[in-house]
Amino acid sequence: MIKRKEPFNEETALKVSKNIRVRFNETDPLGIVWHGIYITYFEDGREAFGREHGISYLDVQSQGFTTPIVKSICEHKLSLRYGDVARIETTFVATQAAKMIFRYVIYDTKNEVACTGETVQVFLDSNNNLMLTNPPFYEEWKRKVGL
Repeated sequence: MIKRKEPFNEETALKVSKNIRVRFNETDPLGIVWHGIYITYFEDGREAFGREHGISYLDVQSQGFTTPIVKSICEHKLSLRYGDVARIETTFVATQAAKMIFRYVIYDTKNEVACTGETVQVFLDSNNNLMLTNPPFYEEWKRKVGL
C-alpha cells in the first residue's frame, strides 16, 4: 500500500499569527525556554486560530465532540530566551480525513525560525468513540472557510 501525501498549498492555506512574550516560568536556570514549552506555544497558536476562524475548542465541544492530539512533532532550531517576543504562525492543513492538522513556525525576535512543528487531532464523539468520517459541523465549517 502506497501512502500518498495530501496536496498542500501554502499560499491559500488558512493561517494565524500571534505574538507571545517568553515568561520567566517557561525558562531553565540559564534563561532559555525549556524544550517542552514549545508544545504549549503550539497550543497558543491553535487557540488563536480557532478564535479567529470560528473553530475553537468551545465551538467543537458545543457540537458534542472533542479533538485530542494523537501526534505532535517539534523541531528546535534556535533557542528563545526569557523576555523575547516570539511570533507563532499557525497554518491549518486541509485534509479529507477525519482529523485536524496544524503546522507551526515560531520566529524569534530577529524573525529567524526558532522552532517548527505539526500536530494532528482526531474527533471523538460524546461517548469517546473515534469518528471515522468528518462530523457534519466540521464539514460545514470547511465549506464556510472555502476548503
